[in-house]
Amino acid sequence: MGRTMLCRLIGTALVATAILHPNSAASQAMLACAQRADIVAFLDARYSEKLSAIGQLDRKTIIEIFAAESGSWTMMVTNVSGRSCVILTGQKWESIPALPGSKA
Repeated sequence: MGRTMLCRLIGTALVATAILHPNSAASQAMLACAQRADIVAFLDARYSEKLSAIGQLDRKTIIEIFAAESGSWTMMVTNVSGRSCVILTGQKWESIPALPGSKA
């Protein structure tokens, strides 16, 4: 129960940050919605971004991060109907490997 509440709190904070975040060169808040397959195809064709991380916000919503070797990245939320909304984009993404024995 505590973990579910924490996940919902983080999800709410991410969406609020995306909406209220001031535009900057490093990260831009945007809400562009379409079918997930269409957004994924666009991110691959335009930016070479591939799925890099995924997490479940609740039973009906997941959050995904797509990143490219160039460092560009996109964060989006997707519901069970397949509708996705891009909530953040940015540059200089770095994947950090998990340390041996640690749990993320």
